[in-house]
This record gives sequence, C-alpha cells and structure tokens, in this order.
Amino acid sequence: MRRNYRDPFPSSSERSSAGRRVILPLLALATALAIMLGAMPAVAQESAQTATGDTPPAFDVIQISGLLDEIVADFIESSIGTAEAKESGGLIMQVNSTGAVVSDERVAELARVISGSKVPVYGWVGPSGAKAEGAVAQLVAVTEEMAVAVGAKFGKTGQIVIPEELFPPEFLASAEALRDDTVDEEGIIEIGMANRDAPTLGFFALELPGFGVIIDDSGEQPVRVPTSTVVFSKLPLFDGWMHTFASPAMAYLLFLIGGALLVFEFYTAGVGIAGVVGAGCLVLGSFGLDVLPVRWWAVALLVVAILGYAIDVQTGVARVWSVIATVSLIVGSLWLFDGYPISWITLVAGIGGISLAMISGMPAMVRSRFGTPTIGREWMVGSMGVAAEEIKRDGVVVIDGAPWKARVNRTTPIPAGDPVRVVAIEGLYLEVEPEEGGARDYREMRD
Repeated sequence: MRRNYRDPFPSSSERSSAGRRVILPLLALATALAIMLGAMPAVAQESAQTATGDTPPAFDVIQISGLLDEIVADFIESSIGTAEAKESGGLIMQVNSTGAVVSDERVAELARVISGSKVPVYGWVGPSGAKAEGAVAQLVAVTEEMAVAVGAKFGKTGQIVIPEELFPPEFLASAEALRDDTVDEEGIIEIGMANRDAPTLGFFALELPGFGVIIDDSGEQPVRVPTSTVVFSKLPLFDGWMHTFASPAMAYLLFLIGGALLVFEFYTAGVGIAGVVGAGCLVLGSFGLDVLPVRWWAVALLVVAILGYAIDVQTGVARVWSVIATVSLIVGSLWLFDGYPISWITLVAGIGGISLAMISGMPAMVRSRFGTPTIGREWMVGSMGVAAEEIKRDGVVVIDGAPWKARVNRTTPIPAGDPVRVVAIEGLYLEVEPEEGGARDYREMRD
C-alpha cells in the first residue's frame, strides 16, 4: 500500500517553484519569526542548543540526469573530491539516467572512485518517474546505500562492466533478474538492495548515518526536523549546455536544422544570419553525434538527404532527388542511434519539418528569386550604394539600407566604405563599379 508523505526538505526544483508562490507570505513569516526569537527567553534558547548538540556535518546532493557522458563522469569525480576536501557528511547522487555513452573502462574507473571515496556516497533514484538503467544502475548499486522513489525504476543493467567485488552481495544475487528488467520502490526492498522506503530525497537523507535531526514534539505528533545543511549542485552552465547538446534529440535536430539553414543561405540573394546560425547548429549537432553511439552510415544518409533536397531546391520542383532525400531522411533518422531510439515526437519534428521546408517552402522562395532576376529591380540600375566590405571580385554592397551580393565589373578592388554604382543585374548578383572612374554614367537610365 502506498502511503502519503511530507518531504522534510524540498529538492532544488521544488524549492524554486514553491518560492515563487509563497515569497510574500514567507517575508511576513520571517518578520514574525524574528520578533518571536527576540522575545524568546534565554533559557529556551539554551535548551534548543542542548538538544541540537554539535553542529552536524553538511551533506551534498548532485543531480545526474540524461546519459552518462564524459562531462557527467568528470562532474561526479570532481564532486566527490570537493566533498572529501570539505569533509562532507556524505554525497547523495540523485539519479535519472537511462545509460552511459562512455567506455566500459571509464565506468569501471568511476565505480572505483565511488567505492574508494573518503566520504560515503549514496544513490537515490528519483523523483517519481525517474530511471536508473544500464551502466548508471550499476554505479548506483556500488554506492554505500541506495533507494528508489515512488514511481521510479531501477534495473536493465545489461552486461556487467564493473568488477564484481565492488558490488554488494544483494546485487550479485539479483544481477541476472535485473539484466533485462526493472524493479520499483517495493521491488528494490524485496531483493534486499534497499532497507526502507524513500519516497522523497528528504526522507532518504533523514535516515543516513551522521545526518543531523531533532525531534519537534510541539505539535500533536512528534516530527523530525533536519539540522544538517543540504547543498544541491548541478553541472556548471557551460558544461550543462554541452551535456544537453549531446542528448540524442538535441544532436539530431541541431544537425538537420544546421544543414537546412546552410542550404537556405546558399540560395538567398540577400545576406542574413541564416548561414551563421546554420553553421553553429551543424557544429553543435556534430559534437553531439560524435559523443553519442551513432551508426555512421545513418549519418551519411542524413547528409545525402540534405544534398538531395538542395539539388531539387535549385530546380524549384520536387523530382527524383526529393524522393531519394526523403527516403534517406527516414531511414537515417530511424536507425541513427545505436541503442538509444529517438522519441516519435522528435522524429515527427525532424522528418516532417525538414521535408516540408525543403519540398514546399524553400523551392517557392528560390523560384521567386530565379524566376524574376531583373523584373522589379530595374530601378536599381544606376543606383548609388556603399561597399560593405572590400570587393575584389564578389562582395556585399548596401543599397538604400539593404545588403545585396555584388560583383565588381573591373579588376581594381573597391575598398570598404567607398561609394559604388549599380550598372547591371545578373541573376542574383548586382554588377557594380566605383563612383569615379566608371566606364559610363548609368544614372541617366533611371529617367
């Protein structure tokens, strides 16, 4: 039977949400508390100090989410080192991860660090809905004590990659059953790997050795109140970004978006930021694909898909290359990651979004560019502008505040900032010459 619990202290996410809802009442309570403490008799304060005794040690909590990559592995090691340096009462790993993308040797090395830590390392799989699977589940099993939250799962450990002497006997006895299956908060107690309920992180911490608590019996029922300081830690900002970019969904979408934006920039007459953003997305997506276990033939199919769409974008009509590209996109997307399937929502966004943009949206844009190379722009012949950069052969000029790709019609370069005159229009490019020394004054053509 499930029981209702009240967490003695909230997690970082819960504290953030609660703070927004009750900050004004808390200010009022803080003021009232200050008045009450100021009026408290000296004997009462002495009694509270006696009940607390020496200041209990602080405990550290690190949040492990997503796949265990090298960034997370380094974070765990550094957190253990920090806890040892400040003589923490213990380090709790709050885990929600379905596996590792580092080598088996790296997992075994990390297990030795956890097992040999000078401060006890604990594992809590939570909150509700969290999972600890694969090599990450094996790491949790190595900790001093572990528990599973209500609604969380532990198991599907796969092939054991950590030396058996680091595991407790209870795990080795259940290793075969946990290889391809998971257990919940009740199952983990039944197999002997946990000895108590731990519905929340707070209840798990209260029972840990050395964790400070006092009994508050001022109410109808005695309540345990934590006195140990709990410090929550996450990945540093930059490391957190890179860890996110290395997740399967982000790496897949960034790679496709980057390729599509580069194609868009290639066929755009004006100069925009699509190329810069596309290149950045492609680099970040490639980083994620390099970290994750991918099938490189599937990555090659995604590249073929982008190139195939680009060919038909130039023609402005979906033909055989669009069919080849769509098939390549579907196959490459479905079999991209080895052992880590992409969610159907991500697949719909990737396949549907890219194919729709490449087959429908982008060809229409290109047809409007190539179909009217001069119509509607004759007024620009003879117009004056400024070179946005040095133009040796190709470059960018600004006409009436708008940037345009341009070619110079002479061998002498035009320095940046010099005035230029439009003398002709060739496809997507403006043919320009310097204001002085041009072969002919074309301003009369505007009349």
